[in-house]
Amino acid sequence: MLNEPEIIPMDFLEKIASSFYNNLIAGDAYLVVMKGMLTTVMLSLLALLFGTILGAVFCGTRLSGRKFLEVPVRIITTMLLGSPVTLLLMLLYYVVFANSRTDALIIAILAFTLHTGAHVSEIMRSALGVLSRREWEASRMLGFSELAAFRHITLPQAWKIAKPVYQNTIVNLIQWTSVVGYVTITDLTRTLNNVGSRTGDPFFALFFGILIYMGLSWMVHGLFSIRGKRGVA
Repeated sequence: MLNEPEIIPMDFLEKIASSFYNNLIAGDAYLVVMKGMLTTVMLSLLALLFGTILGAVFCGTRLSGRKFLEVPVRIITTMLLGSPVTLLLMLLYYVVFANSRTDALIIAILAFTLHTGAHVSEIMRSALGVLSRREWEASRMLGFSELAAFRHITLPQAWKIAKPVYQNTIVNLIQWTSVVGYVTITDLTRTLNNVGSRTGDPFFALFFGILIYMGLSWMVHGLFSIRGKRGVA
């Protein structure tokens, strides 16, 4: 009888196993990769936290009706939205803080906070802009304070509108952080690039990095999906 052809050639599987071992196991490389991933996650979380706060401040200022505050903030957000985050990061690191001893990670957090804040500001402003004031005014007539009306009436509706875009902004932020290697930060991307250079097998290392970034993105979508189901329940 003729031998049935192999669905997946054994030599291909052996090559994959060898690449996996050389890139992730040998020399405890997986520990280095995990450290780089933790740097990426920490940077993303801090930039998201501070960026969301900054975005709320920017949004509140632009909706305050005070021109002397609104105009400067509008100029700042427009510049940040129109600037590539890589150039903003390099500008802060190599120019603004060039003569200081500020840690590169702090500078990166500042850069991504500014960039994220500008995007979050537009997300909030757009969400609030499409809401009708009638419900808010009705709640005020029922005795709600301005803060209570905003918290219980306006904010939940605005969140439903802003949620999908905000979710995508978080995913984009995680991906944007892959450029911090330009300012000497050993994040996930730079770690995997170093591993690939060491083993002479950059394809496996970089492809594995893509899988990790995809996993982080799916985690974000999963968390928002869980919160959405709880909100419905």
